[in-house]
Amino acid sequence: MNLYKSDTYQADLIASLEATVGKENLTGKRFLITGATGTIGSFLVDMLVRYSTLYNAGITVYAAGRSLVRLEDRFQGIKTENLVFLEYDMTKAVEFKVSVDYVIHAAGNAYPLAFSNDPVGTIVGNIKGTYELLEYSRKSDVKRFLYISSGEVYGQGDLSLDEFEESYGGYVDPTSPRSCYPNSKRTAETLCVSYYKQYGLETLIVRPCHTYGPWVTANDNRANVQFIHNVLRGEDIILNSAGTQMRSYCYVADCASAIMTVLINGTAGEAYNSANPDARVTIADFAQIVAQVAGRKVVFANPTDKDVMERTPIEKQVLSSKKLENLGWQGRYSVPQGVANTLTILQGG
Repeated sequence: MNLYKSDTYQADLIASLEATVGKENLTGKRFLITGATGTIGSFLVDMLVRYSTLYNAGITVYAAGRSLVRLEDRFQGIKTENLVFLEYDMTKAVEFKVSVDYVIHAAGNAYPLAFSNDPVGTIVGNIKGTYELLEYSRKSDVKRFLYISSGEVYGQGDLSLDEFEESYGGYVDPTSPRSCYPNSKRTAETLCVSYYKQYGLETLIVRPCHTYGPWVTANDNRANVQFIHNVLRGEDIILNSAGTQMRSYCYVADCASAIMTVLINGTAGEAYNSANPDARVTIADFAQIVAQVAGRKVVFANPTDKDVMERTPIEKQVLSSKKLENLGWQGRYSVPQGVANTLTILQGG
């Protein structure tokens, strides 16, 4: 699928750039983005390339991923010498021979199937991968290193709280294999702030909430991704639970502008939630919105043993966006708008 033929996708890139506070500071900068074929990483690459092209900004983007073939396939619509592909495996030593101003680390397993099938790999990848990139950044005089963490670091939060602020610790059960993801993300965050304290490397952390958009990896089995796949195949959405868990959702164009705003304006050594306060709904509500936009319906069914095993124990994941908004950022996409854009783009519009 060539996203660049979609007018909606092109408009989303522009809207994301317009929402980025201080974007003029990106001119002439060099970026390394890992996880460049993922939902968030790929949009960031497109956004930076688009900005550079529109304003002759001289930005160079090094897009890093596990497969050069997948990188070439994902970005086949881009023709510029300022986009360079790098092979990158987060479980191995970093051997980049390039010099950059900013590193955005977006690589890592981020879907339930990986947590279930490869909890060890999830832990090692998050911790070792972050350490290797921090070492590369320290030795290469990188100006700023931004780690894309997760709202799951709050774990099973206090249900009496309206929202989780960055200072809230939450609770994650260390004896649950499902905790491979949030606990390794927590450790990677601590590693980032430790590099700032010990070596002076300016690190920042962004904790995205449930982010969705028109591009996902083939193995992504997150619920919101499956809902979208269902309706694109002309199917009704099968919900294997009551779906009462409350979530912050964020369309990828909002998430990308939030990340870039933090990179440019955020305080080093600190974490920022990425969430749109106007996009808080339950899982069932999100499914209903997808179904309504697509003209389908939601059908409730009994879960399989596999469904139960992969289900998150988190009943509530509502993230405060106040700290991010204090940087001047504002979300632009409600859930119905984000879902409509996602489906339009995937249908070639």
